[in-house]
Amino acid sequence: MTRLKEMYLNEIADAMQKKFGYKNVMQIPKLDKIVINMGVGEAKENAKALESAAKDMEIISGQKPVITKAKKSIANFKIREGLAIGCKVTLRGDKMYEFADRLINLALPRVRDFRGVNPNAFDGRGNYAVGIKEQLIFPEIEYDKVDKVRGMDVIFVTTAKTDEEARELLRLFGMPFAK
Repeated sequence: MTRLKEMYLNEIADAMQKKFGYKNVMQIPKLDKIVINMGVGEAKENAKALESAAKDMEIISGQKPVITKAKKSIANFKIREGLAIGCKVTLRGDKMYEFADRLINLALPRVRDFRGVNPNAFDGRGNYAVGIKEQLIFPEIEYDKVDKVRGMDVIFVTTAKTDEEARELLRLFGMPFAK
C-alpha cells in the first residue's frame, strides 16, 4: 500500500470527519481518480510529436495513455474531425496515490519560482485542476531524451460535494496551495 493511501486511511479521514462532522464514514470525501491530459498541437503536422508525448506520459504515469481525437473540425486551427491531437491517462487505485505522492512531494517543488498552486482552481463540484508547464519537473524524465518541452493538465477528481471539502482533502494530502 502506498504511503499516501495509508495516510488517508489513518489520519486524513479522521481529520475530515472531525472538521465537517460527518455522521457516516461513507460521507467522507476521497480521491476518486486523477486524469492527466496532454494536448499536442503540433501533432497535425508532425505525427512523431504525439508518439513522443505519449511515451513521456507513459513514463510519468506508469500507464499507457489513450490517444485523443478532435471531436469537431475547426478551420482556424487547421483541425479535422477525428485527427489525433493529444493523449490522456486516467489513474485509479494505488497508481493514483503513487502519482499524487510523486507530484506533491517530488515534482512540484522542482518548478522554478514555485510559490504554491492556485487555491481557486476548483470547478464548483469538488474537482481540482492544476496545469504543469513542462514535463521535465518529473524525476523519471531524462533531460537529454526530451525532444520538446510540453505541458499537461492534472485533474484531481474527488467525491467531495463542495470546493471547501475538496480543498481541505487536498491540503491534508500535502498539496502546496499558495497563500
